[in-house]
Amino acid sequence: MITIQNLTIGFKNRTLLDNAEASFPQNTLTSLIGRNGTGKSTFLRAIAGLNSHYTGSILLDSQEVKAMSTTEMARRLAFVSTQRIHIPSMRCVDAVAMGRAPYTNWIGRMQKIDEEIVMRSLEDVGMKDFANRTLDTMSDGECQRVMIARALAQDTPVILLDEPTSFLDMPSRYDLVNLLSRLAHEQGKCIIFSTHELDIATKMCDTVAMIYTPTLIHLPASEFVNAPYLKEMLPQNSMSF
Repeated sequence: MITIQNLTIGFKNRTLLDNAEASFPQNTLTSLIGRNGTGKSTFLRAIAGLNSHYTGSILLDSQEVKAMSTTEMARRLAFVSTQRIHIPSMRCVDAVAMGRAPYTNWIGRMQKIDEEIVMRSLEDVGMKDFANRTLDTMSDGECQRVMIARALAQDTPVILLDEPTSFLDMPSRYDLVNLLSRLAHEQGKCIIFSTHELDIATKMCDTVAMIYTPTLIHLPASEFVNAPYLKEMLPQNSMSF
């Protein structure tokens, strides 16, 4: 569960969110939308503990993010950034194994249970057969699935993803969001991902969070589509921002 209370956050001299309030429960997939520059990445990074320049509270299961240690945060939340990963000679299985870092012993040695979790995570995203392939030989979509597998191996109740579909073609985008939906509902995770695709946001997610500077609007996806005042905020006849 993520709880946002009286959150005010800015960038340089601009206020992106002012006194925002929202709750994101387990077992839900939430899309985060908003035009470029509205602060989607800034918001996600604040939840992930990577940006402390805000006032108000961000709580993970009633615990303030700012008060959590790095190790504790790594066991509660996994973050998948927009960075494309094509590391030469790094195998998929090794990239996913990095997600076990918060749990391995002091020299970082993997135990049998860690290896099992890594392989199960690859299987969950349909990449088990690619375990020994190197990242530099794989497509963007395949690499994105490996990064999600790494987040799964981290074994956290919360996963945040910053524009995970940005480098994918349309069929791959739908496949990826279907995967996120399955992980949220079958594994009881709270998953939030930013996107510019309104069609994906409203048809494939449980809830939609929209940054309409400096307001955060959070509604069930079915209500978002029909909210009269929200139609004024969206580009005419547009399925993306």
